[in-house]
Amino acid sequence: MSLLPIPPEVAELRGRVAEFLEKHVYPVESVLMAGGEHGTTVLRDLEARAKEAGLWALGHPAHLGGGGLSMLEYGYVNEVIGRSEPATQVFGTTTLQTVLMMDPVATEEQRERWILPSVRGDLRMAFAMTEPGVSSSDPTQFTTTARLEDGEWVLNGRKWFISAADRSAATIVMCRTESEDVPVHQAFSMIVVPRETPGFNIVRDIEVMGMHGVMSGHFEIEFDDVRVPAASILGERGKGFELAQRRLGPGRIFHCMRWLGAAQRAFDHLNQRANSRLLNGRPLAERQLVQKFVFDSYQQIMASRLMVLNAAALLDSGDQARVELSSIKVHCAQTVADVLDRAMQVYGAEGMSNLLPLEAMYREARFGRVVDGPDEAHIQRVAKRILRTYQDGDGWDFGEH
Repeated sequence: MSLLPIPPEVAELRGRVAEFLEKHVYPVESVLMAGGEHGTTVLRDLEARAKEAGLWALGHPAHLGGGGLSMLEYGYVNEVIGRSEPATQVFGTTTLQTVLMMDPVATEEQRERWILPSVRGDLRMAFAMTEPGVSSSDPTQFTTTARLEDGEWVLNGRKWFISAADRSAATIVMCRTESEDVPVHQAFSMIVVPRETPGFNIVRDIEVMGMHGVMSGHFEIEFDDVRVPAASILGERGKGFELAQRRLGPGRIFHCMRWLGAAQRAFDHLNQRANSRLLNGRPLAERQLVQKFVFDSYQQIMASRLMVLNAAALLDSGDQARVELSSIKVHCAQTVADVLDRAMQVYGAEGMSNLLPLEAMYREARFGRVVDGPDEAHIQRVAKRILRTYQDGDGWDFGEH
């Protein structure tokens, strides 16, 4: 029996999501991954079906029309959604990070114009932080600026690898709004820029890992004297880094549980193949090296899962869980890559082809070691924080974390 039993009502939701995936998403997964007009049409139909089934925006706050699940509860559900990459859009989860960041600080006008339509799925918003030629591990180096002039923010600069910027109604831009004499972590703000604003120029769509489909599209954007009203700022001036953490912290829970869903689907494939494929008259399941694949995959998934659920529970309790969030990001990214790699290996050439979902999942999984900060940065942060507790004479108490 699990030490972390799933609440009955959440288990029921998980079951319904899993059934929806099996019945509606898996059969058209290749169509969704191919994208194009047909893929978009199929996606819109699935979104409508998910809404009718009461499976839309389950993790979004209830006061905004979402399902109102806690971080831990939604983690359990997102674990199932993560079994298929297009499912994140089918079930309306792609806007969750941005909505959670915006909602506590948004004005009523921003809430009505951007947040509520995002929850309903009527629009989505892009999020622009990364810049060409600047290490994202040190965002204090970002060079995109916004100056206040005659009641308007005037933005100049460039961002890239901005997901879905072409089909987002607006982009939230991290930019420097304060002078050089202001402490750097108080010098950046976030400003909402509607897509149709003059000077907002999409430079190119950067192909990433050869991926296409309804979830693809990573754009470079140029801001050339882009003018938006002063009220377009999100929250207070100089609070950009604080807002970014509100987005990135929960986002790591969402990413990790999705990755674990992908890992569990790969684990299913691994075991099914091991039992069904014969080699010299004996199933692969009898080979010790394949048994080691199964053992290692089980251990990694279980360890990652418990770490993520613990981090989610800490966030629900109000803890910032900085060590835990950085740790799960690294651990889960490695887990999903390893399990997918083993599953592909036992399938041989078939595992590398589009006859199975594994190769597309594998390419998506490679993002994990880079998005939301590279693994190397998180490893260093975790080690520094733990070492500091010993320097302070306290040490690290695993029972409190």
